[in-house]
Amino acid sequence: MNLRSLIVAVMVVLAGCATSTHAPVVAPVVVVSESTWRQVDREIVAASQSATEQTKIYSRGAMEYWRTRVYELTEENFIPWFSSYWTQEWLSMKVSWYTLSAKGEQDASAKRLAAYLLEQYQERVLAPVAVEIDPDAILGLATAFYVDILQEELQKISQRHGVPLAQLNGRIQKIPAIALGPPPARDASLYQVVHTQPLNTLPAYAALIDKIHKAGGDKGVGSTDTAMAPVAKRASQRMEAEMAPRGAASAVAAAAGKLAGGLITVGVAGIRAMLQASDRPDSEALIRSSLGNTFDKAWLKLVQNPTTGVMAGTLYMAGQIEGSLAGSADVPSVSSGPGAVEWSVPQSTNQQIDPQPPAGE
Repeated sequence: MNLRSLIVAVMVVLAGCATSTHAPVVAPVVVVSESTWRQVDREIVAASQSATEQTKIYSRGAMEYWRTRVYELTEENFIPWFSSYWTQEWLSMKVSWYTLSAKGEQDASAKRLAAYLLEQYQERVLAPVAVEIDPDAILGLATAFYVDILQEELQKISQRHGVPLAQLNGRIQKIPAIALGPPPARDASLYQVVHTQPLNTLPAYAALIDKIHKAGGDKGVGSTDTAMAPVAKRASQRMEAEMAPRGAASAVAAAAGKLAGGLITVGVAGIRAMLQASDRPDSEALIRSSLGNTFDKAWLKLVQNPTTGVMAGTLYMAGQIEGSLAGSADVPSVSSGPGAVEWSVPQSTNQQIDPQPPAGE
């Protein structure tokens, strides 16, 4: 009997150990008072506002870097290409063709030349810079930066008030961060936003970025002919003025015979080269001024516009989160709205493209 009792006791102990090993551990439910939840809501709003301000600084720095690279490649790649003798000769041929095929259309050669120069600017400047960084990339990086900061702050709030993270997660599942539905896939809670890695795999976030792109339309210098119009018009007028003397010189050269004609042609080419060289400083100054003015306006729009700029994703989410908590937290939302981002472009860059970052704001 003693041996049997001992065996039974051992079996009971072993069964208890097995049960304790495999049984799930249920976290105790902590009773959180309403006043604590209101404080949590207030701190979520404050965390969102702080994250928004930090994201503004981040996106501003990224946009400054993008602008500096555009300035540098404009000086290094585009202006020397445009000003070179052989490029001017090639453009003259294109202007001749544009003029012949204009069919009476006013300023046809200047408009077509501007379109061609924009293509070259995209190829030689904007596309190479985009390999490093561009406004679309900054838009996504800024939004992810905001979400990362907010996630860290939520963990701190949980610890600071002794609210179990599971209970806080349950609460933030009810806080909208993206509300673009229907369908429901275009909506996302704060919980979904901070727990989806990477953020761009969340369908609602993809819908938000698509909405921002559609609202903004084309962006950057390459989206408008404003930058190239004065450059192209001046170049076209000069090249058209050169056509008549060039045609006359060719006729004289043909009549003068092979040897003399060749010398005349070389002489005319030399004169054209001298004229282009003398015109180069003015042409380059015009390019800098025109591109600088247009690019700065586009840059400022991308920085400032709260619905289509690089802060649009951040400001939208902040507005949703803070707006949904403003009543319960008794704290007004201040992160979103037309005046949320108020940055200005330095006046110095409106005059010419400077390869160095502008000083002062």
